[in-house]
Amino acid sequence: DLYRKVFVFRKDPSDAYVVLRARLEQPLHNFTVCLRSYTDLTRPHSLFSYATKTQDNEILLFKPKPEEYRFYVGGKFVTFRVPEGRRDWEHVCASWESATGIAEFWLNGKPWPRKGLQRGYTVGSTAAILLGQEQDSFGGGFDLYNSFSGELTDVYLWDAGLSPDKMRAAFLSLRLPPALLAWNSLSYEVKGDVVVKSRLRE
Repeated sequence: DLYRKVFVFRKDPSDAYVVLRARLEQPLHNFTVCLRSYTDLTRPHSLFSYATKTQDNEILLFKPKPEEYRFYVGGKFVTFRVPEGRRDWEHVCASWESATGIAEFWLNGKPWPRKGLQRGYTVGSTAAILLGQEQDSFGGGFDLYNSFSGELTDVYLWDAGLSPDKMRAAFLSLRLPPALLAWNSLSYEVKGDVVVKSRLRE
């Protein structure tokens, strides 16, 4: 249980990452991914990378610069422009539904205008899920200058789009529905220089 804990990715650039194990029974037609990050990086970095054998950017949350997030589904992406952070924790949630191709993006509990992405697509279930690196092949192919350096916490993946109330609950660390990946019952393996530490502040 990683309650009130964080992963600290200590080096920049880094070859370190964390492998997450989810029980995926079937392909995803809808999903929501949420996480909280704290970094002073200004270069591009990967936050959440979900690759299948046929598509390395099956699901990817990527930050190319401080005022932009990219959300990938099935190798295509939409861009969400955000105010440059005040060097504080940033909580992001991204959700997608196949039937409409609607991509939602929430930053610190607030929704951004919705965008269209990969209508009718299906996300594969045999996946390598990593924090801290962007996969260019299944489980590998890293570019160290896309690595994450800083602190990550509150990582979740659901096989459904969350309601606005639940999106806000995720930001506020309130009770959440059962998830494929849940921070308080995470199955993970650290690869390289990543340390689990207590959160410095709430």
